[in-house]
Amino acid sequence: MMRRYLSILMILMMGALSACSDTAAQPDDAQPQEPAETEAVPAENEDIHVLVAYFTYAENADLPEDVDASTSASIQPGDTLTGNTGLVAVMIADELDADLFSIQTQERYPDTYDETIAQGQQEQQEGARPALRSQVEDMDSYDVIFLGYPNWWGDMPMAVYSFLDEYDLSGKQVIPFVTSGGSGFSNTVAAIVQLEPQAQIIEGLALSDSEAPQAQARVQEWLGTLELSAG
Repeated sequence: MMRRYLSILMILMMGALSACSDTAAQPDDAQPQEPAETEAVPAENEDIHVLVAYFTYAENADLPEDVDASTSASIQPGDTLTGNTGLVAVMIADELDADLFSIQTQERYPDTYDETIAQGQQEQQEGARPALRSQVEDMDSYDVIFLGYPNWWGDMPMAVYSFLDEYDLSGKQVIPFVTSGGSGFSNTVAAIVQLEPQAQIIEGLALSDSEAPQAQARVQEWLGTLELSAG
């Protein structure tokens, strides 16, 4: 009888040890856990306010409503007629979710590109400052200004000088971009530095007129290299 009791006792002890061993083998997190919540990473530069200001031919010329954009490489169709610089300005604004401002003169330019740049050359020789049609609302709120223009006779259109004379861009990043027949920036970046000595001028993107309509990928790549900062 005693032997029978000992056998039962041994069986019970072995079962208890087995149960303890199984429990010990289970880690505290063996049961499926709900995924931990993580904070969303804030979008890069989300607190930086960006303005894309630009001068472009077609938005400043007295063009007929039914103008055929195919007759001039400087006129580009879209939601509204614009020029090569206007196309690039929209690309930049779309990528950065920035505000757009078209620099437009009170007096319209001629309805042909050749006549327009001839007038631009005359304005350049006279050091003219054409009156602008509208102003930027709350310029102080912007940290970064992209400034676009075509290269006319190795210089910016004088309307861009009017724009720079009108605003104090001290403490802001100013990033020019230009479209041209092949002259690039010429001396325009130096002119901007002289007009806005307290701004941080960053030499930007130069595109040929023929490149501008298909420049989306290049614009994206270029923007990815910039380190934008709040003033």
